[in-house]
Amino acid sequence: MSHIHRLRASLPKRFFSNFYCQSTKFLHSSPLVTNNMSSTAGLVIPCKAAVAWEAGKPLVMERVEVAPPQAMEVRIKVKYTSLCHTDLFFWEAKTQTPLFPRIFGHEAAGIVESVGEGVTDLQVGDHVLPVFTGECGECAHCKSEESNMCELLRINTERGVMLSDGKSRFSINGTPINHFLGTSTFSEYTVLHSGCLAKLNPKAPLDKVCVLSCGISTGLGATLNVAKPKKGSSVAIFGLGAVGLAAAEGARISGASRIIGIDLNPNRFEEAKKFGVTEFVNPKDYDRPVQEVIADMTDGGVDRSVECTGNINAMISAFECVHDGWGVAVLVGVPSKEAVFMTKPINVLNERTLKGTFFGNYKPRTDLPSVVEMYMNKKLELDKFITHRIPFSDINKAFDLMVKGEGLRCIISMED
Repeated sequence: MSHIHRLRASLPKRFFSNFYCQSTKFLHSSPLVTNNMSSTAGLVIPCKAAVAWEAGKPLVMERVEVAPPQAMEVRIKVKYTSLCHTDLFFWEAKTQTPLFPRIFGHEAAGIVESVGEGVTDLQVGDHVLPVFTGECGECAHCKSEESNMCELLRINTERGVMLSDGKSRFSINGTPINHFLGTSTFSEYTVLHSGCLAKLNPKAPLDKVCVLSCGISTGLGATLNVAKPKKGSSVAIFGLGAVGLAAAEGARISGASRIIGIDLNPNRFEEAKKFGVTEFVNPKDYDRPVQEVIADMTDGGVDRSVECTGNINAMISAFECVHDGWGVAVLVGVPSKEAVFMTKPINVLNERTLKGTFFGNYKPRTDLPSVVEMYMNKKLELDKFITHRIPFSDINKAFDLMVKGEGLRCIISMED
């Protein structure tokens, strides 16, 4: 008997069992094997997912089956996810047609587990950000340098299935579970169209950059890509939630000398200082329109404004508070479909500019990697957006925090 066989015979069987498990764990996580075919490719993967069965009711942790990716699809292992107000809005389902059961979630970061037919720009092991909107690369919007509103993969809140075959990749005992925004990241594994994934620097910490999938990039891009304030300029930010503070972060990065935060909640003012906000205005403290207050503060109006509430009155104020001749106002917040924006035509004729933006004018696949690099190069500060961390099993606590208006972003670890 060889010395190897003698050693094996002298050790308990559980040693080899533990060694095998640890070795398998290493192989699945090691970059040495990430370019090989995943061991689960082509198979249905059972995993945990937080399923919303009814509007406004706590999510239920279920064991779901996740089907393999089809043509132009990718299956990823979600490592970290976050809760965005859009998830909360459609979970409450107060003003839209409910679609349940459903797996919510769209701010996240993960690792590619397998790819479907036709996917050539992503491979097993790639680190990615799933995004609620996409970039097919072929439509007129994708080919335009001015637009990021892909015709094929533009946000669709009412679709609960995949584009390729009109079916869900999630099921419980054969019953389909609806997708959300083509992402559904409140699941340990999820399937997306390949055009809705941005490939990342593998050194980027996934538990930080996951917040760039939606709100933070939206606010940041609204300032950097659309408002484009010059160094030393003045910027007014309407709404100091996560998106508004991201817009303020963009103003800080741009070198704005005055960043004026406008919000009805005075408790947000102290926190906003961390994001470069220099002055604060609460409209409730005045008996006249806040745009007049801001104009008086800034000798005729601010150079740029960014509106992040979706409130029509705030939108009007954001437009009317910019300086004539060169002022630019950018609308980020989403109002109700019936809302009407009204202002005097002279405000436009006097060379004020009104713009809208979608996802900060970022093309997901093309532009998000560079936003991640801004963080890696310490130009963009992400850590201050992250106020809470919880394990996946406590995901309902994240909803409670958001309903109460506590914190900015809650990171949910899928493996805790």
